[in-house]
Amino acid sequence: MTRSFPHRWLIEQQRLGHALCVVLDSENEHPMRQTLLKSHRPDQYLSIYGQTPIAELGDAGPFVFIIERPGDESINELLNRPDSHWGWLASVPKGGLSKLVEHWRERLIIGERPHQVLYRFHDNRVLARALSYLPVEAYPSYLGPALSVCYWQGMAWTSTRNPAPGTYPVPDSPLWLQVPATPQQATQARLLNARRFLLAEHVQAFATLAEQQDPEMWLRATLDQAGAWHWQTPEQLEFLLTQGLQAPACSLASYWQVRPAEKPDEHFERVRLMTAFWQGDAPL
Repeated sequence: MTRSFPHRWLIEQQRLGHALCVVLDSENEHPMRQTLLKSHRPDQYLSIYGQTPIAELGDAGPFVFIIERPGDESINELLNRPDSHWGWLASVPKGGLSKLVEHWRERLIIGERPHQVLYRFHDNRVLARALSYLPVEAYPSYLGPALSVCYWQGMAWTSTRNPAPGTYPVPDSPLWLQVPATPQQATQARLLNARRFLLAEHVQAFATLAEQQDPEMWLRATLDQAGAWHWQTPEQLEFLLTQGLQAPACSLASYWQVRPAEKPDEHFERVRLMTAFWQGDAPL
């Protein structure tokens, strides 16, 4: 059955004398979190966001609970639905809950103000991508005091052993923050950045477009066109977005089409010059 691997992992880690933990995505698992809170003593769980600069967001942040019985009904429910991405399992030395939580608190906030973001370490997909990318020698600084972790990696359960559990400082340039984005993540990031650009610099034109057609569909189609032409630099994307908004019925003129054997940079420069000419901004 689906939960056989993680259940065996839990039993084996307990047999070795380790404490068992579930790292739970509290925001998307609020009913489960409440169930676990009712069945755990105060010393058996901690909020990751607690005692951090974002403590006020604790209700939406991840929690770590000690698992006393591997066959607990609530844990079995989680193991039976790995595709809901509720989090992952970890084993730590007895009494190691606070050290595990402190480890992730130190790695929680990424970047400098005002461009700080939260690292979603509690998402099994984030953990799985990081561990598949990191060399084994980087596991200790990433996993910290965790002895072993067990997680769903999209198609099956797997586990990873930490070769040197302990307390480590956060590296100056953490390798886990250099994990390449998936195609889906890259697409979402481009959409988000493009939307922010248009709302900040061309809000009226974008609003006018929204009166004529679905702005999200137009935005996706425009970025798909940029991808087809291999226009990926900020200058190229901004040019295509702004000119697309100005074009009659948001339809680009025929000279925009790529010519045979024309390289992306040549194509962009030709279109930029011709657009300037037709708009009366430059000689051809």
